[in-house]
Amino acid sequence: QVQLVESGGGLVQPGGSLTLSCAVSGFSWDYGAIGWFRQAPGKEREGISFITLHDGKIVYTDSVRGRFTISRDNTKNTVHLQMNSLLPDDPGRYYCAAERSFARLIIGRTDNWGQGTQVTVSE
Repeated sequence: QVQLVESGGGLVQPGGSLTLSCAVSGFSWDYGAIGWFRQAPGKEREGISFITLHDGKIVYTDSVRGRFTISRDNTKNTVHLQMNSLLPDDPGRYYCAAERSFARLIIGRTDNWGQGTQVTVSE
């Protein structure tokens, strides 16, 4: 059974930083991809960053490129999302997801989701 557990959310001021982590179990680390999604109140869930496990290919959505960095720790089966220069548009619940097919993952077509971690950006 695939389990994903997010951590690292919290309250941060605009311009601040947070690092989210996604601990993955029950999912073979030799191929597939992990992605980060976020959902703000009243908005649809959007994919923001993805990393493939076998070759480390990385994708960012335009709204976070240059500010967020995704990375994987193969020794701990964990994916991190370093978020810098947080903006008032960044708050929401952040989820990680895992899928064998990269194409399916980037459109959110997976059954493997974590419970999410809340990010709040406020003075």
